[in-house]
Order: sequence, then C-alpha cells, then structure tokens
Amino acid sequence: MTQLKSTMAGSVFKVNVKIGEEVEVGQVVFILESMKMEIPVEAEVAGAVAEVNVNEGDFVNEGDVLVTLK
Repeated sequence: MTQLKSTMAGSVFKVNVKIGEEVEVGQVVFILESMKMEIPVEAEVAGAVAEVNVNEGDFVNEGDVLVTLK
C-alpha cells in the first residue's frame, strides 16, 4: 500500500479519482489550493485506489494521508 500525503496545509480543490480506479505514475490524483495557488499532487506509483480520505473543500495539514493506493 502506498499513501499519498498532503505536501502542505490548504484546501482540497479537486479530487480526480474514485475508489477502485486504476492510476498511472504521474497521474494527477488531487489538487490542493493554498494562498490562491493550485498545487497538483501526482501518483508516485501505479495502482488501484483503495481509499480516498478527503472530499473537495476539506482543509488538510501537511502530512495528512489523502489517498491510499494498492
């Protein structure tokens, strides 16, 4: 299992995946928004989405687990 974590504190602007969806390396899994900047977070490994722990609009802190891939 690989956990994709928030790289900074901010809001979840967009979640691009659903549970069970296959993702590829480099695919944008979600977009964070902080100080009016959008920061895309990409999958570091290929796999299937096992968990999505956030919804659009949620506030997250640096290091929070947002998506788990298996």
